[in-house]
Amino acid sequence: MKTCPLTPLLAALAALAMTALQGCDSASPTMKVERKILLQTSTSWDSTPYDRYPDSAPELSLLKLKIPANTELDWHTHAIPNAAYILAGELTVESRDSGEIRRFKQGEALAEMVNITHRGKTGDKPVELIVFYAGSQGIPLSE
Repeated sequence: MKTCPLTPLLAALAALAMTALQGCDSASPTMKVERKILLQTSTSWDSTPYDRYPDSAPELSLLKLKIPANTELDWHTHAIPNAAYILAGELTVESRDSGEIRRFKQGEALAEMVNITHRGKTGDKPVELIVFYAGSQGIPLSE
């Protein structure tokens, strides 16, 4: 049987839903939900702490991105915290200011940098990833 690449993400979302249901009468005592934390952090991948969220109404965004092989993304920043889960391929992330570089591969999660200029590069295979942004209305996901 072929495994769906979204299975780990869907399992994590189901685990979050189960956690929210704990203590509620609607949760079945026979329900078996597998829970695996893919990422839990208060810092980005280069250990820079997240200071705070924007001071406005929240807006959550969940994107699936496909980046072709041998692609170098433009330098960019994010004004809001976000995290990615690599579904396929390998992504190398580089900080422009520090020069720090880290490679993330299929099945790994990364906490993105906030207000730090960086870019991603793919290798010989395309990269597919799911990115979750915790932002606010009117704030772009990247610039």
